Amino acid sequence: MAASTELSLEILPSDPLLLILSFLDFKDLISCSHVSRRLQELSNHNPLWKSHCQKYWLLSESDKAQRTQSWKDLFREFYSDLGCYIEHYATLKRAWDDLKRYLDQKCPRMIVSLKDGVKEDELNAIEAQIGCKLPQDYRCSFRIHNGQKLVVPGLMGSMALSNHYRSEDLLDIETAAGGFQQRKGLRQCLPLTFCFHTGLSQYMALESIEGRHHYEIFYHCPDQMARDPSAIDMFITGSCFTEWFTSYVHNVVNGGYPIIRDQIFRYVHDKECVATTGDITVSVSTSFLPELSSVHPPHFFFTYRIRIEMSKDALPENACQLDSRYWKITNANGNVEEVQGPGVVGEFPVMQPGKVHEYASCTTFSTTSGHMEGHYTFHQLKNKEVVFNITIPRFHMVCPPFRKSVVRTGSANDVSSTSWNDEENSTDTDDYEDAEQGGLGFPAPSGHCPRRI
Repeated sequence: MAASTELSLEILPSDPLLLILSFLDFKDLISCSHVSRRLQELSNHNPLWKSHCQKYWLLSESDKAQRTQSWKDLFREFYSDLGCYIEHYATLKRAWDDLKRYLDQKCPRMIVSLKDGVKEDELNAIEAQIGCKLPQDYRCSFRIHNGQKLVVPGLMGSMALSNHYRSEDLLDIETAAGGFQQRKGLRQCLPLTFCFHTGLSQYMALESIEGRHHYEIFYHCPDQMARDPSAIDMFITGSCFTEWFTSYVHNVVNGGYPIIRDQIFRYVHDKECVATTGDITVSVSTSFLPELSSVHPPHFFFTYRIRIEMSKDALPENACQLDSRYWKITNANGNVEEVQGPGVVGEFPVMQPGKVHEYASCTTFSTTSGHMEGHYTFHQLKNKEVVFNITIPRFHMVCPPFRKSVVRTGSANDVSSTSWNDEENSTDTDDYEDAEQGGLGFPAPSGHCPRRI
C-alpha cells in the first residue's frame, strides 16, 4: 500500500491560492500574511492590492503611474492617512468626482469656488472648539473638499422667483464652526449651508436633544404661534451627511435639477408630468421653499416651473399665441379652487415650430400637499378665430417631512400635520414676473414672500 502524501501549502500551485485570496478583504489578507512564509509571499501579490486600492481609494492605473510604489504600498499610504474613513471614503469621493466632472461642463465657475480638503488635526481642533464630535462621514467629505468659498452661486442650489432669490453655499468647516449654535431651540447644531440673501441655512444636529435625531439635517422654521421664541420646527432634508450629500449630487449629475444661467436650480421634474396636445407639449417641475413656509401656522409655499414647447416638425401655419390660463387647484382635504386669468406671468408667448417658452410661478397651501392641473387657451396667428386648449398635466406638491418643536409651551393649540382644514385653499400666482424671463441677473432680494393676488 502506497504511503499517503501530506497536503501542504508549500506544494500547492500559486494560481488557485491567489484566486482564493482574491475573495478576502484587506484585513483578512493581512491576517493571512502572518500565517506562513508562503502566504506572506502570496499576500503581497500586486494585483490583490490593486483591487483594494480601486475599491476603497478609487485609485486608477494612471494614479499609480504617477508614483513609484507598489499597489500594496499605495494602499498602506492611503490607509495611514484616511483609514478611519474607509467605510465612507469611496462613496463620498465618487460623489465629489461625479459632481466636479458635471460642474466642469455645466457650471465651471463653481469649480473655482471649491476649497481643498482640510487636515486631520484641523478637524480635531474644530471638535475641541465647539465641544462636539463631528460625524465620520462629514469629516471624510471635508478631508476631500473643505466646502466652498462664500460666493454666489452656491454649490447647494439656487432659487429665484420674482423679487425672491436664494443661493446656498456649502460652508467650509471654519465658517460652519463659527455659526455653531448653542442657543435654546438650536442647541448643538452645526450649519452646513448658508444663503447671503435670506439667511437660510441647513443645520446638522450633532446631539440628540430638543427633539432632533443624531446627525439629522434640517431647515429650521420658527414656530410663529408659540410664545417661546426658541420654539423651532424643522423641515428634515437628510438622516445623515452621506445620504444628504450623495442624494443631492445624484439629482444634479443625472439632470434632475436644471442648470439655468450657470446655476443649479432645485426644481424637481416628475417624468410623468408631461402632456402633449397636438404640436404643443407642456411639462412641469416643482420646488418647496422652506424659507417662505411655516409648520405652525400651516403655510406651505411651492414654486413651479413650466416649459411649453412646440414641436419643430409642426407646420408653420400652426403658429399660435397664448391668450389665457385656467387652473384647478386642490389641497389635501379635497377643497378645490378654480382660477382663470390672461396670459402667464404677464406675458402672451407666441409659439412657432421649435419654440420653447419657460416661466416660473408659485402657490401656497394650508395643507402639507396639493395638486394643480388646467389648460392654456391659444389662438392661431393665421386665423385668430381658431381657438383651442392645451392641457397642463396634473402636478403634485408635497412638503418634506417635518417635526414640530418640543418647546411649544404656552403656544396655541397643537395642530395635526394630517388634519388641517383651512378656509384658504391655495393661491395661484401666475401674474408674477417670471424669474428667468425677467433676467436672472436677479433684482435685490427682499427675502419675503412675493405679493399675492
